[in-house]
Amino acid sequence: MCLPRPDSPSVFASILDRSAGNFRFGPAGISVPAGRRYLPGTLVIETTWRTRTGWLIVRDALCIGPWYHGQRRSGTHRRPPTDYEAEHILLRTAKCVVGSVELSLDCQPAFDYGRDAAKWEYSSPGYGEAIATGGDGDIPLRLVTDLRVGFEGPGAHATTTLRQGERAYAALAWPRSQYSAGKEFWAEHPPPADVDEAFQRIERTADFWREWINHGEFPEHPWQSYLQRSALTLKGLTYSPTGALLAAPTTSLPETIGGERNWDYRYTWIRDGTFMLWGLYTLGFDREANDFFYFIADVAAEKQDLQIMYGISGEHELTEGTLDHLTGYEGSAPVRVGNAAYAQRQHDVWGAVLDSVYLHTKSRDYMPEVVWPILKKAVESAIENWKKPDRGIWEVRGEPQHFVSSKLMCWVACERGARLAELHG
Repeated sequence: MCLPRPDSPSVFASILDRSAGNFRFGPAGISVPAGRRYLPGTLVIETTWRTRTGWLIVRDALCIGPWYHGQRRSGTHRRPPTDYEAEHILLRTAKCVVGSVELSLDCQPAFDYGRDAAKWEYSSPGYGEAIATGGDGDIPLRLVTDLRVGFEGPGAHATTTLRQGERAYAALAWPRSQYSAGKEFWAEHPPPADVDEAFQRIERTADFWREWINHGEFPEHPWQSYLQRSALTLKGLTYSPTGALLAAPTTSLPETIGGERNWDYRYTWIRDGTFMLWGLYTLGFDREANDFFYFIADVAAEKQDLQIMYGISGEHELTEGTLDHLTGYEGSAPVRVGNAAYAQRQHDVWGAVLDSVYLHTKSRDYMPEVVWPILKKAVESAIENWKKPDRGIWEVRGEPQHFVSSKLMCWVACERGARLAELHG
């Protein structure tokens, strides 16, 4: 888990190294759940646990609530705000449904990709609130729970026994940056104060996702639930302040176990973004389509040509490095952050953009005027470069080669560009 943005340094990364931070909220001594699912129509995860003495249901959600920037503007939003906003809270609730279960909480952040151990201190008179801090530049984490927390080294821990019908919760909150961690920010969107509010927040977040999915157009079909799950996944990969669409929320998960092709995908690829966009507006989610159009307009402003990828706030340079202190997923090293492919030439990018814009414009009879100069430049670039070698959609890191797919997509750029010119007038 990377905070405060998906491309920030991690605080929980045990999937890449056991020492890189973890956060567990579940039955003591049990590591394999009886079942796990998303609640239908939501991005709320429900995990069912069976122990020798009882059954426990745990729900996890990244909380979404009403727009809360009432006193001052958000420092990150460029797109028009909606009625809802991420609350910067990871909320976990537990309920014993049969028998009794020993519940444990183990929160051990490791800031800056595992480089900085957490330092804990209580932030209230009781045992239910604590703040973890790391090194310079690391954001603080605020842990709020109805369990009695104690500290052991870099970890915060608690245990309790839940009996049938009893509930508990743990909430982890963080600021937008290290500069917005004052009392004013914590008061602006506080974590749940008790278990009743925690369960209400989970339901409110679930209701948000169900309301969002209801705006889509899904056919009555046995595969309808799979379409909805795909749409929710794409929405979950959206960085709403800018409209960027992440290729994935992860870095350094290997293409093959033990291999070296372990790339950082926490960025926006223009090609991938346009295909994701195609899926969203085909299902009726126009707002996300328009936000991504304006993200493209922002990153391409005053630039000679489109890059193949950008940071989620429009960063043009994504310098790649390795984290040699991390062992990698099942020993698959190196662990990489950043992606050197940002400087590559991939000639299919122009066709991908123009094809997506054409389909959207044709189906909605609308194209943001600000996008037109970018499309014109994309067609000109395709005409100028189609005979030249490039790195292709496989992003080869050797010498440029001639790829049929790249040349085909240059043709697509020209053909879709001609159609768009007719529609544009």
